[in-house]
Amino acid sequence: MGRKVSLDLRVSTAAEAELARQQFVAPVDVLAGIGWLSWRGINFWRKGRVDHLEAEAAVPADRLVQALTSLRRWAEERGLSPSEVAYVAAARDRRPLVFTADADPDVERLFRTHWMSGLLPEAKREQMTQKQSAAPDLVVIQSLKEFTCAGCGGTGDVLIMEDTGPICMTCADMDHLVFLPSGDAALTRRAKKASGLSAVVVSFSRSRKRYERQGLLVEPDALDQAEEQCLADEELRLRRRDRERVRREQGDLDFQARLAKEIARLFPGCPPPRAQSIARHAGVRGSGRVGRSAAGRALDENAVTAAVVASVRHTDTEYDHLLMSGMDRVDARARVRPHIDRMLDLWRHTG
Repeated sequence: MGRKVSLDLRVSTAAEAELARQQFVAPVDVLAGIGWLSWRGINFWRKGRVDHLEAEAAVPADRLVQALTSLRRWAEERGLSPSEVAYVAAARDRRPLVFTADADPDVERLFRTHWMSGLLPEAKREQMTQKQSAAPDLVVIQSLKEFTCAGCGGTGDVLIMEDTGPICMTCADMDHLVFLPSGDAALTRRAKKASGLSAVVVSFSRSRKRYERQGLLVEPDALDQAEEQCLADEELRLRRRDRERVRREQGDLDFQARLAKEIARLFPGCPPPRAQSIARHAGVRGSGRVGRSAAGRALDENAVTAAVVASVRHTDTEYDHLLMSGMDRVDARARVRPHIDRMLDLWRHTG
């Protein structure tokens, strides 16, 4: 009894972790979580290198069944939804994967049944089931050195591993595919979707000690189709940018007209061309000037006045000359302030 309780606890702990991580629980992941399967062995099996997953397990089939029976009880108590998932080998023949040596249908179903959170909408559960049932990508390797093909005895630098050893692209019936380098996510996604046969291309990095993705092999027509779609998207983006530019420019003109009108209201003696000039200068998008501040865009009286003051300071006083001669900014502003006040007073009271 003690061993059974211990197994239930190990299974539930691993299952809870998987549920929290990905909103569903896969039996294979739980068996790896309790240490009865290694990820290396699972990967070997997923590539179709062994007849059944049981061959990679650290315990006999009856113990695997006990663990999965415990998993089912836990999932039903949690109110999780069962979903049967297809397991397909990451090999050219895409053959169904087998879990146990005798391939008992009921036991195989236990392995294939994933358990999903009851909080997920039905559409989301269906989407996740389809994703989990999708055949894994074929993987071809850019070899760092020439290899001997196990099929024809020839050599090359791109191979796919099969049970008999490395196979060249010709023997793998994949020599008609074209290489699409990594870098353009939209082009890669569309080309893969349109290609009936595709394969991920990887190469071993000696510096990082791991295989790294280099691109994708796809059918030529699929690549052509994807490129046309991306070009159409680029044209659409250009048209959209043009429309946005025109909209921004019109918005800027409208804002500058409102700003000039507000300047004329506050300073009726300011000549209309000068009010328009101040509005254009202060309202330049991205300038950081007072007209583009939040207060300026709201036509706050203090912000509008500050824009007029800045224009008078730079245009109608010796302020810029004083700065160039080395005078401190605060002192220069104090020097020209009386002239600015006189001009503002004049503009306020004449019209």
